[in-house]
Amino acid sequence: MHTTPHQTPLPSVLVIAGFDPSGGAGFLADTKTIHANGGYACSVMSAITVQNTQGVQKVEAVESKLFSAQLKALAEDIQFDAIKIGMLANLEQIEILTEFLEQNTKTPVVLDPVLVSSSGRALLPENALNSLIEDLIPQATLLTPNQPEAKLLLQKIHRPVKKNLLNDATVFQQALQGLKCKNILLKGGHPDITPDKSSEATDWLFSWEANQPIQETFSSPWLEVIHNHGTGCTLASAIATQLAKGENLATAVALGKNYLTQALQAADQHQPNYHSLPAGKVRHGSLCHNFTQHKHK
Repeated sequence: MHTTPHQTPLPSVLVIAGFDPSGGAGFLADTKTIHANGGYACSVMSAITVQNTQGVQKVEAVESKLFSAQLKALAEDIQFDAIKIGMLANLEQIEILTEFLEQNTKTPVVLDPVLVSSSGRALLPENALNSLIEDLIPQATLLTPNQPEAKLLLQKIHRPVKKNLLNDATVFQQALQGLKCKNILLKGGHPDITPDKSSEATDWLFSWEANQPIQETFSSPWLEVIHNHGTGCTLASAIATQLAKGENLATAVALGKNYLTQALQAADQHQPNYHSLPAGKVRHGSLCHNFTQHKHK
């Protein structure tokens, strides 16, 4: 790594993600998370969305040549210590990124499979899912699906599972092995995974070493939070930053989950000045990514 004398380089994380103009998710949330965790973020935009805290209205993919040019320009200039992948908009982007990762096999990759928005809108075309599964996921160091995303991916590889995935974690781990990813973190903040929301949100880390399955759990108190937009982006970016800093995977997951928990705890108390909502409308704002600054006031 080339630095000036006496300069300590910041751990650099490349983010590939969409643009959420509300700032709650996408590469804006990734950037805030990475900086809060002591890293340096740089971003390749995959899509521009029209959305606010009330939902996604429109998605436009970044043209493939521009997507590729962003990636090339950054790679020529900065040495990445980790890569975080979020929303991808089409098959062409997946093909470009797959080729890029094949040339950067030593860099940790955290892949958050953003397939459907919280409002149910499909964010990745059906024809791109096969390439995501066959070409991109096997190159990831860590895959971080929530329950609906995991179920959709397993359906695509013809390994459907029952509704409550973690009733039998061993059976689920056997199904997930079909995705050919070395490590998979199943996020437990989804109501279908944690029906008793008065207890804990537990994430399951499934790993395979020499074909021997390993399970590890990471738990935090269940939080009833209104403003919870961008939790998946935040967790994946926090983990990627810790990997960029040299932490092992289990430690990176634990630190990332701790950061997410604190950002959620502070979220409802630290929001922008919103307009009043029309009757029947709901909003889910951003997490509080800079909660440490508020603590010191």
